[in-house]
Amino acid sequence: MNPQKTRQGRPKLLGMAHFFRAFSWSIKGFKSAFKGEAAFRHELFLVAVLAPIGCWLGDSNVERALLVGSAITILIVELINTAIESAIDRVGPEYHVLSGRAKDVGSASVFLTICLVVVVWGLILLG
Repeated sequence: MNPQKTRQGRPKLLGMAHFFRAFSWSIKGFKSAFKGEAAFRHELFLVAVLAPIGCWLGDSNVERALLVGSAITILIVELINTAIESAIDRVGPEYHVLSGRAKDVGSASVFLTICLVVVVWGLILLG
């Protein structure tokens, strides 16, 4: 039985080996976003402030999960936006309407996520 191979001809990792390799790629992605994206650093600071406040202000575990989870969603969407922008920038530096649209839509998704956080926090804390 031949083990599966990657495109580079290396044996495909399975089980816990794959899990730990994927974890190392995730850490590499976090470091890259932190170093290369000022917006990610700002949002990480915001989440670092909001998460403990959300844990303190939430009256139940559900409220705490909504407050903290909505804040963390900002980071998730920003990472996806950064991935989209990086892929577009890799294609080339010249302007293309579709590249501009993709970057604008990615930015809009981050904006909507921040709006979601404001709504969730407002409904829980003021409701």
